[in-house]
Amino acid sequence: MQITFAKILPIAAAVALVAACGKKEEKPADAASSAPAAAAPAAGGGEVVVKIGHVAPLTGGIAHLGKDNENGARLAVEDVNKAGLELGGKKIKLELVGEDDAADPKTGTSVAQKLVDAKVVAVVGHLNSGTSIPASKIYSDAGIVQISPSATNPDYTKQGFKTTYRVVATDAQQGPALANYATKSLHAKSVAIVDDATAYGKGLADEFEKTAKAAGVNVVAREATNDKATDFKAILTKIKGKKPDVIMYGGMDATGGPFAKQAKELGIGAKIVGGDGVCTDKVAELAGDAVSNIICSEAGLALSKMEQGADFEKKYKARFNAPVQIYAPFTYDAVMVIVDAMKRANSAEPAAILAEMPKTNYKGMIGNIAFDEKGDMKEGTITLYEYKDKKKSVLDVVKM
Repeated sequence: MQITFAKILPIAAAVALVAACGKKEEKPADAASSAPAAAAPAAGGGEVVVKIGHVAPLTGGIAHLGKDNENGARLAVEDVNKAGLELGGKKIKLELVGEDDAADPKTGTSVAQKLVDAKVVAVVGHLNSGTSIPASKIYSDAGIVQISPSATNPDYTKQGFKTTYRVVATDAQQGPALANYATKSLHAKSVAIVDDATAYGKGLADEFEKTAKAAGVNVVAREATNDKATDFKAILTKIKGKKPDVIMYGGMDATGGPFAKQAKELGIGAKIVGGDGVCTDKVAELAGDAVSNIICSEAGLALSKMEQGADFEKKYKARFNAPVQIYAPFTYDAVMVIVDAMKRANSAEPAAILAEMPKTNYKGMIGNIAFDEKGDMKEGTITLYEYKDKKKSVLDVVKM
């Protein structure tokens, strides 16, 4: 999507702080650095432009998920602008500044610094735990709120940063929910575990393994691949000989789909359970008929279970001519939580937004949003799915 830049008259610098003021190394003051963080001088309208950053992979194997996240954030920005926002007696126009981290940690830190330099007042992102975690240090140093809509690794919020938040449940909740389903509903006595060696995939697999072992399940194999792999037959052939009741895969749909497809081709009948990275409409395309063998989870409430889910889905499809993948409602709410903090502070200054975040009690699309002392959701929800006729169907909703 293209970003439209509003043209405005110069305004008082007090409306927004320079977002990079919290960095350890200060740049020499000049005409550009003394300008308001959220404003850009232009020709008319009397509005103050406030920049909100968004980061997700917009290229690569999971670009469809990144674009879904960005679309949700963009829809929120458009809705806020349509409704009108006023802070400190000034009309505010939100601008979404989107960046592509390609699901790469090094690129993630690079674009994080780019957003800080662009003087955004807050950031929605990143999509992956593997990029969210290293980028969080950049935002913390700058004093900018970061809300991830989809990073589930518990370590993301264990770093002690006051700027770090998320609006999804964690793998410390998602992993056990999958393991409990495998043991109690699928009656698994033995499991094989495979992960893609990312912070997300390995973290989720670790949490699954802890709960499975505690339940007395025999882990007959623990294997690792990578998030760019296409051929899993060597790993799967090894697993086939172990005859597990269930195979847990920690990774994304770009690899999880082929993994399930190749498992079926090798005659493996064990159910494959996976987390939210696998739990997409795209995985049905990638896995083919083998998708019926997948059980997966989302670290939040299903769109179909959201009070305003049907309306959101309709509006999203009309705007972007595409179905919701997973976390668009979560990025939508992340923007709205930032705006709610602005309203309570009557300011778009990054420090003012940050000060209001711990007080958040916002009824959003995804439900009630309030944070604990680490920045995690106080009320976590895990939704479990199966695939019927290659479509996701809710199996269960687990309150954590």
